[in-house]
Amino acid sequence: MEARTEQPPKGTAVRRRQRPALLSIIGLCFVALFLAWTAYNLVHDPRTFFTIFLIGLQQGSVYALVALGYTLVYGILQLINFAHGDVFALTGLFASSLIANHFHLDSSSGALTITLGLLAVFLIAMAFGAIVNASIELVAYRRLRNAPRLAVLITAVGMSFIVQNISLVVFDVNFRSIPPLLSSGDVFTVSGVHLNWDTFFVVAVTAPVLVILSWLVKSTRQGKAMRATAQDPEASAMMGINVNRTISFTFLLAGALAGIGAVLFLVQFNIRYDTGFELGLIAFTAAVLGGIGNLSGAVLGAIIIGMIQAMNEGPFLWAPGSDWTRSIVFGILIAILVFRPEGLLGERTPEGG
Repeated sequence: MEARTEQPPKGTAVRRRQRPALLSIIGLCFVALFLAWTAYNLVHDPRTFFTIFLIGLQQGSVYALVALGYTLVYGILQLINFAHGDVFALTGLFASSLIANHFHLDSSSGALTITLGLLAVFLIAMAFGAIVNASIELVAYRRLRNAPRLAVLITAVGMSFIVQNISLVVFDVNFRSIPPLLSSGDVFTVSGVHLNWDTFFVVAVTAPVLVILSWLVKSTRQGKAMRATAQDPEASAMMGINVNRTISFTFLLAGALAGIGAVLFLVQFNIRYDTGFELGLIAFTAAVLGGIGNLSGAVLGAIIIGMIQAMNEGPFLWAPGSDWTRSIVFGILIAILVFRPEGLLGERTPEGG
């Protein structure tokens, strides 16, 4: 007897098509309002606009390094490593101790001493962040590889609190900062827009790191193993790829990126044990905005979040101010999950190709 195919009630397919269309219209309206507000401020005061643009680029570059750590781990394990932001803070505190107590760098140090000292701090912070992150994977996540996702999620939250409390015990509750190591002058000035050394230093470090990371993931043998493991771990193991070693390498790489970001953050701001919690959430929002699991999307999302934060806190017309920064950033996260859950450039996971 021929099987009977049930037809959905009339109007159901129409309603399913209309709802995404309505959400898309609402989302486009928000985007149009933001673009109109941005264009008005650009025309009204272009000098201030481009100054704020450079500040946003500086902040977004740091967010990008942390966001890439989230997206690397998610791409290979479909795991949101909530401890990643706390690894960032712990590494930053460790780097502040290196700069102040071991290398004794300050504004009176010579240019060559500061350059070599910062280079050594970057390398040590990268190694420290990589070891801490890989240790978290080995201790907390590896045995839960086949466990329900809720168990892994709870473990990730627990590891976040553990790393945060380790930072608190070792480095106490006070903020840590370092002496100004970069010149307070400008690299150059164009039409009243000043590019200072802080911004130049952050972008000059971040840009090559992003290029090297892209090359490593796309062109090297280890990068191909990472992409294969992300696509299908069981098939990768059958083809001779050491899946555990590949996942550990991914955590090492993510931790090293957090180390670079922590030093860049420390050069500009002060840091304490809970700094990584908020910054980690902002970086996670950036990764979701660009498309979780998408390296280019994480960078794009981080730059956009940095720009939005700088514009919100800048002297623009109708800018809500710094008190609203957290609400705006997390509002963007909710809006992305509602209107475009795959992110701006699309989510890349094994399930989604």
